[in-house]
Amino acid sequence: MSKLVAVITAEEAGTERLGTRAVLAAEALRKHAHDGGHAIAIEFHDGETARDVLAATAIADADAVLAIGGSSGDPRFAGKTVTAAGVDDVLRDPAAVLTRALAGQAAPAPAAAAAAPQAGGRRIVAITSCPTGIAHTFMAAEGILQAAKALGHEARVETQGSVGARDGLTAEEIRAADLVIIAADTQVDLSRFDGKRVYLSGTKPAINDGQGLINRAFADAGVQGKGAAAPADDAAPAAAKAAGGQGSGRTGPYRHLMTGVSFMLPFVTTGGLLIAIAFALGGIYAYEDANQGTLAYALFQIGAKGAFALMVPALAGYIAYSVADRPGIAPGMIGGMIATQIGAGFLGGIVAGFIAGYGTAWLNRNIRLHKNLEGLKPVLILPILGSLLTGLLMLFVVGEPVAQLLATLSDWLRNMQGGSAILLGLIIGLMMAFDMGGPVNKAAYAFSTGLIASEIYGPMAAAMAAGMTPPLGIALATKLFPGRFTGDEREAGNAAAVLGLAFISEGAIPFAARDPFRVIPSLMVGSGLAGAISMAVGAQLKVPHGGIFVLPIPNAVVSLGGYLVALIAGTVVTAIMLRILKKPLAKPAAPAAV
Repeated sequence: MSKLVAVITAEEAGTERLGTRAVLAAEALRKHAHDGGHAIAIEFHDGETARDVLAATAIADADAVLAIGGSSGDPRFAGKTVTAAGVDDVLRDPAAVLTRALAGQAAPAPAAAAAAPQAGGRRIVAITSCPTGIAHTFMAAEGILQAAKALGHEARVETQGSVGARDGLTAEEIRAADLVIIAADTQVDLSRFDGKRVYLSGTKPAINDGQGLINRAFADAGVQGKGAAAPADDAAPAAAKAAGGQGSGRTGPYRHLMTGVSFMLPFVTTGGLLIAIAFALGGIYAYEDANQGTLAYALFQIGAKGAFALMVPALAGYIAYSVADRPGIAPGMIGGMIATQIGAGFLGGIVAGFIAGYGTAWLNRNIRLHKNLEGLKPVLILPILGSLLTGLLMLFVVGEPVAQLLATLSDWLRNMQGGSAILLGLIIGLMMAFDMGGPVNKAAYAFSTGLIASEIYGPMAAAMAAGMTPPLGIALATKLFPGRFTGDEREAGNAAAVLGLAFISEGAIPFAARDPFRVIPSLMVGSGLAGAISMAVGAQLKVPHGGIFVLPIPNAVVSLGGYLVALIAGTVVTAIMLRILKKPLAKPAAPAAV
């Protein structure tokens, strides 16, 4: 039996989260030392406070000393071999930390200890993000974590999802990282990573081939320049090179549009649901002045005059932000507001966002000031000149033609009946199922969502029905036709059902990845049918997300019965197509007779 002593120092004094982590590390060390037949005494430091202080005799008798989170230079340990480790190291693999201590490995220098890779691997930090911030964000994070583990590297991933950033990267983790991976389909602020090697990618490479992404990143990443942001566009190669390799992720207009859509979605969801509730409480005339002072009238004002009024400005502002960083927000939002006022709607917002973004970025590159005046550019010069450029172009050049185009499109969509409506629903359905969260899917989704600002709700209903159908159809097929699926796939079918109910099409991706030439056509047939039926029955959906959970809300869905028929029909047809196209699994051969 060996005797060990350890000093655990909380990384930041007084913070509940880090103090708790240090306590958990202490318990992990105690458990694994006891399991190995060793004795361990632990002293805990939180700032200037020390608990369970080690006795001098315990230190003198110790066969090994552990300094967790600091204290490796404690004079009490003079003459002892001190093994240093971080709290994360202990929580990740306490047995390895104890083994290293018992082997008598000395502590590295404090600065080197923070940056030393674990077990011969290297340290990776990453950020993942997608336009809706739901499925692809977390699937990409999981792909990077699993791939890093398989390659022997350490990884920490910050997800920038629909509820904001989770598992945020600390300054210490960024400083110690050998590589930064940005796997995002939206714009991500890179200012935290100045001086680090950064590699930019979309979410798909992280989901489909995480190991390949990491290997490419180590080979191609470039050093992030001071104050740079994500690459502005494909026409800015210098900025792109400074920010790192591009991988196979999409950049340029697609990324900028998806950033705008991502920030617009909360306004659409909030406004649509509040308006629906207002109508449920006060009837379809809840917005009239005669109802002032009622809850229904107030909810309508918040939803229609508040949230909906900000939809297009948010879309335009964050498209411009994606292109030109913060100086683009004001010109973009002002242009979006002008687009709303002149009736150009979401199409005008898209145009205004790109004018503001590229215009402000051009001004930023070409306006040269004395270094003492450079601080005026982002807060004064660029917002004013960018807003003038965007506003004048919207008012006198492009605004009116775009408004006329939107009016023509709106009239055509409102008057669609019979075959035209069915064809549009079919096309939306096929696009939603083609790549399940990829660029084709997102194009159909962004088109349908944008039309909500013009009070055209039919395409949104078709898009959501078609997006729910793939995972629901697969889940049904795993139950009805289990012979076509492996045991793991049948188990995954349960998760796919839950994702489908929540309108997360990505639940079908693992099945499509294993057998794309049979699964994807099956999904497209079912989704196309769901979209076509939804448009044929005149279904309308006033919110852009939520799946089955928004259906019970009064007035959120028009023609609810027909809509459910579309969803069920698409799900059943998807399952049948999988039964037809997928081959039955080979049964194991019977044992030979003896």
